[in-house]
Amino acid sequence: MSNSTPPLDPPPSYEDVQRPAPGSNRAAPLPSPRGPPPSRLPMPLNLPALMSLRGKRVVLASQSPRRRQLLAQIGLINLDVVPSSFAENLPKSLSPFEYVLRTATEKALDVYAREIDNSEKGEPALIIAADTIVVSHGGSILEKPKSEVDHIQMLTMLRDEGLHKVCTAVAVMTPLESAKDPGYALETHVEETAVKFDPSVTDELILAYVKTRDGADKAGGYGIQTAGSILVERIEGSYDNVVGMPLRSTLKLIEKVMLPEEDPDDEFAHSDDDGI
Repeated sequence: MSNSTPPLDPPPSYEDVQRPAPGSNRAAPLPSPRGPPPSRLPMPLNLPALMSLRGKRVVLASQSPRRRQLLAQIGLINLDVVPSSFAENLPKSLSPFEYVLRTATEKALDVYAREIDNSEKGEPALIIAADTIVVSHGGSILEKPKSEVDHIQMLTMLRDEGLHKVCTAVAVMTPLESAKDPGYALETHVEETAVKFDPSVTDELILAYVKTRDGADKAGGYGIQTAGSILVERIEGSYDNVVGMPLRSTLKLIEKVMLPEEDPDDEFAHSDDDGI
């Protein structure tokens, strides 16, 4: 009888890892991206902007389970997941800031155009879109790895170059009740977090991590909230941003579109005081 260990099943292909999961668009709440699953869902924040969304259709223009996890932490649980069909093929000659901002904005506009006249579900009260890229120390825009070789080269470069940046753009929009052009309110934000890999990470560790396929569906090829944390020495900035959505900044955008400030011109136009 042989004592040799049977070979492990081969890891899934990069196409399989990045393919959206089949099933309903209505996403079930997921556990927190940090630590063990909570025993119960957190109580929603008692904030006017979030309270105004209760019972209304909130659309997440992303298939990312990590973004759903983060939004659940502020009480946005019953999200309608409608992934954008935007090709995400903008030229890499754009600056990283412009590239990620335009991509997130186009994702939101694409889903808005498809869902605003949804006769079955009704128009969305809020659409949230996001895009995350990793920018190498040399300024290259890194998205999801395309193959195992690409994955290894990507992580090796990030280790050897020192600091890199994770940039996430968030676009939040809501239809306007008035006929004011363009018919919606849109707010955007780009957040940057600096990340430094541990320079002592070995090639063997990188290969072992790549074989798990944990980072195959993530910009830059690693997940800081999962096993990819073994590669990271430190970060400077928002942890949630590296996961895929800066939660504090996203909440501010939601408050801006759901509770807009009074327009002085509109207030003057509707004044009952004729003046002299």
